[in-house]
Amino acid sequence: MDFVMNVFLAEYATANDPALAPEGAAMLAVLRASFERCGHRVILPGPGDFAAQIAWNASGADAGLIIAPDSLLSRYTRVLEQYTDNLGCGSTTAAVCANKVMTSRILERHGVSVPGEAPSGLRVVKPVAGCGAIGVRLTEEPAREGECAERYIEGEHLSVSLVCNRLVGEACEKYSGRPPVVLAINRQSITRDADGTFHYHGGETPVDHPRSAEIRKSAVDAVTVLGCQGYCGVDVVVSDKVYVVDVNPRITTSIVGITACMQEEIADILISAAHGNAPDPVHLTGRVRFSADGKVTPA
Repeated sequence: MDFVMNVFLAEYATANDPALAPEGAAMLAVLRASFERCGHRVILPGPGDFAAQIAWNASGADAGLIIAPDSLLSRYTRVLEQYTDNLGCGSTTAAVCANKVMTSRILERHGVSVPGEAPSGLRVVKPVAGCGAIGVRLTEEPAREGECAERYIEGEHLSVSLVCNRLVGEACEKYSGRPPVVLAINRQSITRDADGTFHYHGGETPVDHPRSAEIRKSAVDAVTVLGCQGYCGVDVVVSDKVYVVDVNPRITTSIVGITACMQEEIADILISAAHGNAPDPVHLTGRVRFSADGKVTPA
């Protein structure tokens, strides 16, 4: 970049959610280091009410980014948008993506393969506004209040990490801007207990998959339909088709592995994407494994 920016990074879990705090701290550390290597000044929230800290600090920043669970992301992003330029997904899109039922129906209407609803039988039950694999289980029991049930697809669990360009100028009138930048396909490490409860342990990146073109297209189609911006993660199951099972309009744990392999700086990519011109492709060297709490080791 040609100028130094004040960038506000607000990560929710480290001070407010002990279960997700290690993951949140790892994502924040990667982003902070990248912005600082690029010469920018990073501003972090202080103690106290998270929304109030966003309002206080964002007003003195040139741009900002919220890192928070899906159920809270829209609320806090909306505060950020009142005070500075948002480098992440817009608050309205974040709200849509947080509702797993709404997201699935929108994608299905636009021709993106999804598992579909399953009112009975063996199926995956998960929170309507969940994060990761928390509360996700394979069961024949009915979904409880605040949960949804979808058809269980046996297959390979992968995710796709992308950065979506903001639509600027004439491109805002219809989708004619630069397509999303696919950073990597990641293999997810997911286990299932005897009682059907799923657990996410991290993953491996980058993955050279024989169906990579199909996987990439499904992810790009999903984020394009939903109007995502900034860093996004699309979870898929590869079976007879590539099924999109979740769209995360935010920084995901995969960033710690990808940035360990990527020659480009994620900070530069996020800032460029906010102006509609993120680079494509990016260049990855080597392969790593990353844990759910953000630890990275060579693969």
